[in-house]
Amino acid sequence: MTAQGGRKPFAAVLAANTVSIAGTSLTMIGVPWFVLDTTGSAGRAGVVAFCATLPVVVSALVGGPFIDRIGRRRVSVASDLVCGLAVGAIPLLHWAGALEFWMLCALMALGGLAHTPGMTARYVLVPDLAAHAGTTLARAASLFEGVSRGARMIGAALAGVLIAVLGAEAVLLLDAVTFAVSALLVAGGVRGVRAAEPQKAAAPVSFTTYRTELREGYVFLLRHRLLLAVVLMVMLTNGLDQGWSSVLLPVHAKENLGGASDLGMLTAIFGGCALLGALLYGAVGERFPRRAVFTVAFLVCGLPRFVVAALVDGTAALAVTMAAGGLAAGMLNPILTTVTYERVPQELRSRVGGVTTAGCELTMPLGGLAAGLLVEEAGLVTALLVVGGAYFLATLSPALFPSWRAMDAVPAGGPLSSSEPSRPSSPGRPAPAPRP
Repeated sequence: MTAQGGRKPFAAVLAANTVSIAGTSLTMIGVPWFVLDTTGSAGRAGVVAFCATLPVVVSALVGGPFIDRIGRRRVSVASDLVCGLAVGAIPLLHWAGALEFWMLCALMALGGLAHTPGMTARYVLVPDLAAHAGTTLARAASLFEGVSRGARMIGAALAGVLIAVLGAEAVLLLDAVTFAVSALLVAGGVRGVRAAEPQKAAAPVSFTTYRTELREGYVFLLRHRLLLAVVLMVMLTNGLDQGWSSVLLPVHAKENLGGASDLGMLTAIFGGCALLGALLYGAVGERFPRRAVFTVAFLVCGLPRFVVAALVDGTAALAVTMAAGGLAAGMLNPILTTVTYERVPQELRSRVGGVTTAGCELTMPLGGLAAGLLVEEAGLVTALLVVGGAYFLATLSPALFPSWRAMDAVPAGGPLSSSEPSRPSSPGRPAPAPRP
C-alpha cells in the first residue's frame, strides 16, 4: 500500500470535516444568540452576519490558485487554526469586559476570511481520496455530504443545550476547540498524499501567473451553461438561507418559541433529516433522474418552512416542516457534488471550486443584513413571507429553463482530463452546494 492508498486519508478528511462543521454549527447558533442577548437588536445580528460572510466571498473569489500552490493539507490546517483563534477570542474578550461591537464584527470577519479556503481544500481532495479508498465517486460524495449534515445536526443540538445551560460564550469557546481538533486530524491523517501537497507549477510564481490561473476558473464557469445556471440559483438561495439561519429563525425562536433550546432542536432536526436524505440518495438515488429529484427536493426544503414559521403557532408544526425540508435538502449536495466531480478536471478543481464557492456565496453577506433590517422595519411575519416568496421563485428555475436538462447527462469519459472546458453541450457544475 502506497502513502496515497488505503482509507486512512479519506477517513481523516471525513473526521476533520465532521468536527469542523459541528463547531461551525455551534457558531451559527451561538453568535446570533450572543448578539441578540447582548444587544437585543435583529439589525445588529444582521450586521454581524454581513461581516462574517463578506470575507468568505472575497477569499473564495481570489483564493483558488493559492490552495494548489500552498498545498491543500496546509491550507486546511491553517484555515482551522485561524478560525479557532478568531472565534475563541470572542468569549475571552467578553469575560474580560473588553469586547466592543466592532471587535466582534472584526473577529467574525477574520474567521470568515479563513474559513472558505479550508473547506474548499478538503472538498477538492475527495475524488482522489475516494479512488485511493476504493469507493465510487457517487458514494464518496454522498458519504462526504452525509457526515457534514450529521455534524451540523450534532453541533446544532449541542449548541441549544449549551446555550440554555452555560450561555452562548461557552458554545463559542467549544467551537474554538473543534477547529483545533480538525487541524490536527488533517495535519496527521493526510500527510504524504500527493494531491494534498503543493502542486508544482510550470510557470514561475508571479502576479501574471496567478491572474492567469484565476482566470481559468472563471472561464470554465462561464463557458458551461448548467454550471452557471446552478451557481446563479444557489447564489440566490444561499443568501436567503443566510437570512433565515442568522436572523429570522433565531428571532422567531426568541420571540415566539422556547428560546435557544427550541432553536437548537429545530436546527438539529433539519440536520438529522438532511443526513438521512443524503444517505438515502447515496443508496438509491442513482436510479432516478437527477433533475427531477433536485427540483422537487429544492421546492420542499425552501418555501414551506418560511410559511409555517410565519402563520402557524408553536414548535411542533415547524419541526415537522423542517424534518421534511431536511430530508429533501440532504439530496441536493450529493447531486451537485457528483455532477461537479464528473466534469471538472483535477488540475482545475481548486480554481473552479474557489470561483463557484464565491458565486454561490456572493449574496450571503446581504442575506443576513437584509433580513435583520426587514425584521426591524416590517416585522417578523412580513420578513418571513417576503424571504420565503423570493426563495420559491428561485427554486422554480430547474423546472423552467432548458439548460438544466444537462444535469442528467453523464460524460462518457468521466472527469475531464485537461484544462480545456468542454462545449456548452457538456456543461460543468459548481463545487459548493446550497446550505439550507
